[in-house]
Amino acid sequence: MVTPMRAVLRVVVLVLAALVLPAALGTPAVIGALTSLNAPRTDGVSPPPAPVEHDPSKPTAVVVVGDEGAVVSDTLAPYEILATTGAFNVYTVAPAMHPVPLTGGLDLVPDLTFAGLDEVLGGSADVVVVPAMPDVGRPTIEPVTDWLAAQAAGGALLLSVCNGSGVLASAGLLDGRTATAHWLRIDEFERAYGAVDWVRGTRYVDDGDVVSTAGILSGIDGTLRVVERLAGADAAAEAAREIAWPFYHRDGAARLEQAQLAPSDAVVAFNTAFNWGRPNIGVQLTDGVGELELASVFDTYGQSLAVRTVAVGDGAVQSRHGLTFVPRTDTGAGLDRLIVPGTAEHEPVHGMEPEYPHRTAGFAFDSVLQDLARTTDVATAEWTAKVLEYPVDDLALEGPSWPWAETFRLLLLAAVGVLLALGAFALVRARRRGRSGT
Repeated sequence: MVTPMRAVLRVVVLVLAALVLPAALGTPAVIGALTSLNAPRTDGVSPPPAPVEHDPSKPTAVVVVGDEGAVVSDTLAPYEILATTGAFNVYTVAPAMHPVPLTGGLDLVPDLTFAGLDEVLGGSADVVVVPAMPDVGRPTIEPVTDWLAAQAAGGALLLSVCNGSGVLASAGLLDGRTATAHWLRIDEFERAYGAVDWVRGTRYVDDGDVVSTAGILSGIDGTLRVVERLAGADAAAEAAREIAWPFYHRDGAARLEQAQLAPSDAVVAFNTAFNWGRPNIGVQLTDGVGELELASVFDTYGQSLAVRTVAVGDGAVQSRHGLTFVPRTDTGAGLDRLIVPGTAEHEPVHGMEPEYPHRTAGFAFDSVLQDLARTTDVATAEWTAKVLEYPVDDLALEGPSWPWAETFRLLLLAAVGVLLALGAFALVRARRRGRSGT
């Protein structure tokens, strides 16, 4: 007779058995998917950046990136907005002059090193944009945090985008201040940086000489706020129109429903752990492409974790406002699709016809999110929009409702684990009976 305690033990063993195979196979896939977002290039290619003229009559805004990279939209969206106004000298800066990986494998060659910027300005910038960086809190980011402290001491207005507030907080630059961050990490930051008054439910917080924003695309609102302060509300409104950003408010930060993890967000676990044949999307780099157009492709597909992206091209290219990007491959080998950000025509690559998501008017991310829903599933597109902090209530997302194939793989692995455990139970019982019959 099976005792209640033994029955409970068997249930526990069966539950663990159902988890073992999915965890054993899924965990390495999850780690691989996450680490690939900012994986550095390994070929040593490092072309020079395009020269940028400096106008001493204009304020200077810089977007800083660390040696280990940054989130692509956190970096490129503020850059394009500031450059679009024509009111600023705008540079990207980094500790050293080599390509740095932005989310999804887009390699940016910074315009200037910290030392080079000092040669141009002879002091601090007027505005410093701080995107989320993958090594926040680690020793590798210290050159950035030390430089930020010097910029702040020199009077720079600091704009942190998304988890760039973690970079500022780790440098002590938010102590005693009010700030915000991405909904996925604000609780963690609150525990780690208790001297900061962390605020939820807003797209940005203006705390004088520090402006911080919530997740990824909330950085657009924070950048427009900076433009308001330094170039006027009309310049900010015009920049919002130029990029087709629908959420600009002259009267302060728009309220933001504070996101929380929900059961439907489990879609990201299926896409990382059990999507064993993630499609490879080649992203063709072309001269003159908009910075937000690039960001929309690399960040939407990258943050979904349902596909891989790789920058394709014949050599370094310059974006619409003069940034230098370097492709990682010049062939279509191993690619499933070829996406061309912007509207520049391109020849087929290895028989793949180029796809142009930005031929549809509107904000750059709209058509890419719609493509993600159509080619993966709606749940994945909704998760990605949630991570991007981009409302999609008015955006038609059509496609499969859920990653059913990945879900089936999980259930199959769990079933195999349970069957193995049941087989082990049966074997133990048979051996016990054999011993009792002798």
